[in-house]
Amino acid sequence: MRAKVEHPFRYIKRVFGYDKVRYRGLAKNTERLHLLAAFSNLMIGRKYLLA
Repeated sequence: MRAKVEHPFRYIKRVFGYDKVRYRGLAKNTERLHLLAAFSNLMIGRKYLLA
C-alpha cells in the first residue's frame, strides 16, 4: 500500500523539480501542490487516456 501512495510523489519531486519547498505563503504552496498533483496524475494515467 505504501508504494502506491509514494509513487505520485516521485513524479512531483523528480519530473517537475519540486525537491525543496520555498515558503511563498500557504495559499501559493497549496495551489502549486494541487497543480503538480494533477499533472502527475495525468502523467501516470496517460497510458489509460490514450487507449
